[in-house]
Amino acid sequence: MINIRRREDIFNIQEDWFEGFWHFSFGVPPQGYYDPANTNFGTLRVFNVDTLVPGGVWPMHPHQNIEVITYCLDGEFQHADNNGKGGVLMKGDVQHTTVGRGMLHEEINHRKDVPMTFLQIWIQPSEADLEPSMQQRAVEPRDRLNRFLTLVSDKDPDALPIAQDAEFVVASLEKGRSASYDLADGYGAYLLVASGQVQLDGETASDGDAVMITDTPVVEVKAVRDSELAMVVVRV
Repeated sequence: MINIRRREDIFNIQEDWFEGFWHFSFGVPPQGYYDPANTNFGTLRVFNVDTLVPGGVWPMHPHQNIEVITYCLDGEFQHADNNGKGGVLMKGDVQHTTVGRGMLHEEINHRKDVPMTFLQIWIQPSEADLEPSMQQRAVEPRDRLNRFLTLVSDKDPDALPIAQDAEFVVASLEKGRSASYDLADGYGAYLLVASGQVQLDGETASDGDAVMITDTPVVEVKAVRDSELAMVVVRV
């Protein structure tokens, strides 16, 4: 079963220094996005597509007991935290952070001349108060071409590890090409069409649309146009 969430139906926030499409409610009123009927998809708690203006900085702020996946969709993403960790993600690169018992971090547009767009995902951890850690990985575009590539996983030894039964996969599909992902019983997938247009089970999803997928043994996606995809797989 698939349920398409159109871009125009996803919460949109705009400030002078950033714009965000926040797929799930995680705010506390009166600040942020608050909707108690839309808080998660299984253990997937937050799925944000954020764009920072040139040189923009999301100032240092605290988190606790979440698994954070950051994927650079466009531009250059820079991370910094109170543990002295840092690094720059280029387009298509990925980072995983176990926040554990607590961490301060900030997100920065490393470029002063162009906007930067990144996907930030929060997944509820399998246990609380883990040791904070951060790893990142550079990804060659050819590695995700016309197939789903697993970047973060608790099962795949070639992926960045995560403290939860979950995976993060991406694909870059050329027009007319397809990619598939086997979805085991009890799992669901949340798919973002970051750009382009695709077909799934006779339905069409385009730029910025998201697709909730459950009770589907194989996720089969075909590109109507050249498309960039990002997908989270969790127990539901």
